[in-house]
Amino acid sequence: MFLGEYRHTIDAKGRLAVPARFRSNLEEGLVVTRGLDPCLHIYSQAEWFPLAERLSGLPLGEPAVRALRRSFFASAYACEMDKQGRVLIPAPLREYAGLEGDVVVAGLHNYIELWSVPRWEGEELPRLASGASSLAEHLSSLGIVF
Repeated sequence: MFLGEYRHTIDAKGRLAVPARFRSNLEEGLVVTRGLDPCLHIYSQAEWFPLAERLSGLPLGEPAVRALRRSFFASAYACEMDKQGRVLIPAPLREYAGLEGDVVVAGLHNYIELWSVPRWEGEELPRLASGASSLAEHLSSLGIVF
């Protein structure tokens, strides 16, 4: 399980030190891909394969399905951590998410998001704060009550 928000640095070679608390879930390998927002998603192999199967089972006749599959699969990279717990984030993904230097590593239960600090602080956190009550109302309508 991935929980919490961490600040880490992507080094000059594009390597990210994975938070120590997350490493055991990623020892068997991981997949890094574009997120739905301007961030990256990191999945353990155990989480990636069921997600990939669900996406592969969606009807290709739907343009939105094809776009989603392209976004997730064409930009996905299978990676491994080195002995120091670092993972190389491929250059095209770093460019997509604007990742360089300090980044936010956010645990979201079954996957991780990587955000540039300026996007996280300037866009995502204010959006989360301003939309919290409407999100709570929407979740309540789905039967999820806090």
